[in-house]
Amino acid sequence: MKKKFKSVLCLTLSLVLILGTVAPVLAAKPAAEPEGPFTQEDFLTTRKRKIVNQRGETIRLKGVNLGGWLIQEDWLCPYEQVSDNYELLETLIERFGLQKAYELVNTYEDNFITAYDLDQIAEMGFNCVRVPFWYRNFYYDDNGTKILDENGEWDFSRLDWVVNECSERRLYVILDMHGAPGFQSDAPHNGKGDSNGLYDLTPQGKRNRELTDELWTAIAERFRGNPAVAMYDLLNEPCCDMPVTEIQRRIYNELIYKRLYKTVRAADPDHIITLECIWTPLALPQAKTHGWENVVYQVHFYNNSDEIFAFFLLLTRLYHRSMPMFMGEFYPHKRTTWKGCFETMDSLNFSWALWTYKGAGHMMWESDWCLRGSKDGFERARIKTDSAEEIARKWGECIRTENGYTDSGHYDKNVKAFLP
Repeated sequence: MKKKFKSVLCLTLSLVLILGTVAPVLAAKPAAEPEGPFTQEDFLTTRKRKIVNQRGETIRLKGVNLGGWLIQEDWLCPYEQVSDNYELLETLIERFGLQKAYELVNTYEDNFITAYDLDQIAEMGFNCVRVPFWYRNFYYDDNGTKILDENGEWDFSRLDWVVNECSERRLYVILDMHGAPGFQSDAPHNGKGDSNGLYDLTPQGKRNRELTDELWTAIAERFRGNPAVAMYDLLNEPCCDMPVTEIQRRIYNELIYKRLYKTVRAADPDHIITLECIWTPLALPQAKTHGWENVVYQVHFYNNSDEIFAFFLLLTRLYHRSMPMFMGEFYPHKRTTWKGCFETMDSLNFSWALWTYKGAGHMMWESDWCLRGSKDGFERARIKTDSAEEIARKWGECIRTENGYTDSGHYDKNVKAFLP
């Protein structure tokens, strides 16, 4: 059976080559890398199945996620006693008050990712980072109370910092709404498990969609024209873990993306928008049916084997053959290999960002999930019982990458060869 599957796969690859969906690889001397921060010539847009800059050069985004930084997950981050980021934050607020709770979160975010990390990512040869965030980075509560800066304006200092610092290092930034108001899936990685209130046909569901519109409008206005921002990633893994069919998933995605595409385009007509099809290419409609332009379609993949990985990407490419494609999250799992993943993505002209740069959670050193981990582990903040001072200590300088993290070896062994 396996032999037969491989024969079918080879035949499909041949068909794709004949149809011209795989771009030929041309031997050419690479252009000299520009120096200094991004300029308007580096602003990205789409041209048929390619991502290009204003000089007309094709840009393949090859990067890493900054998972666990602006939205925490218990398996990836140094905390325990709560199940997700929402419970973590609400517990801190209940125990210490609103301002102290956010002071602790700020301590964590100040240390988990720093300029040192961006230096490391640039030196490794990546050219982009995907930055997952959630709505509680910008709202104090579910009612839409904004977090304001010292000037009384909506506080986007974290996103400002990462975009500016990445521009200096010539790293593109993909801004990823990992957790929208109301939440777009049942998976805890969107901030709160078993909650998908973004789609509810209730007054609160309507309010969730309004807050999501408001937040994306503000972000798009903030970064309009900024060449360091590669794409707006409107929703991470919508409908993930929800007990729905692919037809239902398609309906949910189509309705919410039609709304968000219109929202973002009203604020920023020029940046690329990326839409995610989780978990099959059927979960997104053909872009041309809605008049969507300057759009990249995105998939994530985590399991099975090299053959299944290749077949999944081929189906995606064939179904959305006119679109640039982006593998927004992946890592080799089960019988999938790093080499198999990279070779398939290269052959089909997928941009990609592996999940993830670093981890301070369970068993991080013993898995392929992270480029940076720790053999010795980390002290985990006990959210329900530690004092505020103890949580601040555990989330302080000890979680900086240069203080206790070790190269997992995955970069040198598996990734480096597939970077420019």
